[in-house]
Amino acid sequence: MGKIDYSIVDVFSQGKYTGNQLAVFKNAENISSREMQQIAKEINYSETTFILSDTKKDNGYDVRIFTPNEEVPFAGHPTLGTAYIIQNEIVGEPIEKLVLNFKTGQIPVTFDQQEEILWMEQNQPTFGRMLNSNQVSEVLSLDKEYIDDRFPIQEVSTGLPVIIVPLKSLEAVKNVRINKEKYFELIEHTDAKAIMVFSPETYSDNNHLNVRDFADYFGIPEDAATGSANGCLASYLVKYRYFDKGEINIRVEQGYEISRPSLLFLRANDENGEIRVSVGGKVEKIAQGEWFL
Repeated sequence: MGKIDYSIVDVFSQGKYTGNQLAVFKNAENISSREMQQIAKEINYSETTFILSDTKKDNGYDVRIFTPNEEVPFAGHPTLGTAYIIQNEIVGEPIEKLVLNFKTGQIPVTFDQQEEILWMEQNQPTFGRMLNSNQVSEVLSLDKEYIDDRFPIQEVSTGLPVIIVPLKSLEAVKNVRINKEKYFELIEHTDAKAIMVFSPETYSDNNHLNVRDFADYFGIPEDAATGSANGCLASYLVKYRYFDKGEINIRVEQGYEISRPSLLFLRANDENGEIRVSVGGKVEKIAQGEWFL
């Protein structure tokens, strides 16, 4: 019987047992895709990552990401959590930057050692189709009056697409209940399979937005902290001048409704239609062990 080392970390954490859980496996190049999927299903976190080798390839580390239901080409909190493990358990010393190789391309991660924040620069966003508020309100089980119609409901992607829905209040965010039948009807016709709602009202006065993210398609009824979707949100905020400017540096809270309070830092700027996005957060190591194959 073989075995493989793994670690568990909390990403976008505000201390232990907050943020989004992630299992990270090292030296996984000899594990089949089927086994990776089975392991991710067994762990049942929103994502599990597999670092294929301790050796760099094309100046980066090859990594695969699995939800409980399928492999995805990119995801945010797995990027930061995996980079944290590479720095601490493979490189073994503080570094300024490393690159992760995903199916969606290379993603650089930088380390702010003083603030203990990891930052990932995401790909250039693409803005897809806009959706009808009547249909989306049915999916969310909300009256459409709760939707902020000053801004569009739209598919946005920096590597993994999400449907962005602007809501007017924290009350609206709290009241979201996904109608699964309507949800699966909707995503039959969209590239995005996840929905992120957001509000300018927050639990903490220190934060700028509150968000929730729903992705039953991937086996994730609600995510505690979603780095990829928040990168899409940051792109959306500067494109549509949500804060009346083409540059943001904000704090976003997520996961409060599922008792996993998370904190994400978003930076983005729009210069003549070219949008650059970075998402940051803290990582806390929780456990490590051996997995028997």
